[in-house]
Amino acid sequence: MDIAGLLTNFKDCPCGREHTFDTEIVEIGSGLTAKTGGILAGAGFPKKVLLVADRNTLHASPGLLESLKDAGFDVKLLIYEDMIYARVEQVREVEALLEDADGLISVGTGSLNDICRVAAYERKKDFCIFATAPSMDGFASDTAPIIQNNFKSSWQAAQPRIIIGDTAILARAPAILKSSGFGDMVAKYIGLVDWHIARMLIGEYYCPNIAALTKTATDRIFSMADRITEENEEVAGAVMEALVMTGLAMKLAGCSRPASGTEHVISHYLECHKVIRGIWPDYHGRKVGMATVYCNRLYRNLADRLETVHAGPDPTDWEDVYAHYDPKMLPDVKRLNNPTITDQVDPRLLEEKWPEIRRCIYELLPENEALLRAMKAAGAPTEPEEVGVSREFMADAIRYHNYMRHRLHLPRLLPMLGIDPMDYID
Repeated sequence: MDIAGLLTNFKDCPCGREHTFDTEIVEIGSGLTAKTGGILAGAGFPKKVLLVADRNTLHASPGLLESLKDAGFDVKLLIYEDMIYARVEQVREVEALLEDADGLISVGTGSLNDICRVAAYERKKDFCIFATAPSMDGFASDTAPIIQNNFKSSWQAAQPRIIIGDTAILARAPAILKSSGFGDMVAKYIGLVDWHIARMLIGEYYCPNIAALTKTATDRIFSMADRITEENEEVAGAVMEALVMTGLAMKLAGCSRPASGTEHVISHYLECHKVIRGIWPDYHGRKVGMATVYCNRLYRNLADRLETVHAGPDPTDWEDVYAHYDPKMLPDVKRLNNPTITDQVDPRLLEEKWPEIRRCIYELLPENEALLRAMKAAGAPTEPEEVGVSREFMADAIRYHNYMRHRLHLPRLLPMLGIDPMDYID
């Protein structure tokens, strides 16, 4: 990827902000595993490194350790059995092992990258990701979702200096991981609508150039839905590039708005409740994609059925909200809603902006049937049962998820409109 060229496109951006990111090299191509040591050495990456992987990702990367050692790297290993949760305890474990290392290499995707990016940030170490599956959008992000005290929140993290994706490895990744990446990409449509709404109603920062970058990347992957699970290097490389692009968009914006909206918070709600009970919550992109199908239906139905709205002060029943969170989660929920985000929303402005919100929904979101077809073509789940969630639990997630974040999304406005979101999902 032409990283320097991408930054040039954002010089003197009309939004008025200076845009930058820390990632210097993104190499996506066939046969890069054997060249990884040379790529890192050529970039001046520190020679004394900690490499973090699990048994699955290390097995998927034959020749990587040899490439590093042949290039003169002194490699210390931390190999997990199977990394499925990114917990603060694992972050601390990586941090401790970084005391006598100068650089950090994460081999894998998802939670492995998340614990490493936070550890690299905390210990101020050079960081590289060697990707093994195009399964999520966090490769180039400078934030990471970490579970602490059974509550998942975004942590400040190091953006990787170098990202390497061998398309031969990415193409061989399990179909379930590739469809997870597709689900994480289509979620951007909802996120962009929510970002627009926050701009309209509470004056939140918004950059049309960054939004356009995300939309272009998402449209490209959406058009490839029926090829996502193929063992095809061209497709795998295209998905990987789009996922990296949305991570860079987050860094350019200084927030996660270009890549996530209410659908991600729904996923976090489902996940936290499962983690507390010791239940594996399925892959992030699969949950996010399924939530996107529901949100797309909700947003489009609201736009179709409501030409105008009547808004009032937020009447949220807080005792009802608290009853739908595990007691272990309540301290964070209460903190994030004191004050709550809708305190910033003028009901009259919401009424005034509703036509513009409707236009935004129609312009940015795919038709419900088109989204459903694409998800199924990509092998991605479209119903809660497919990710181990009951319809009753999904209804709770849709009604109560937004109280996990101090952030404005469309469903958080619905109490002000006297609307139960489940009445608009059919």
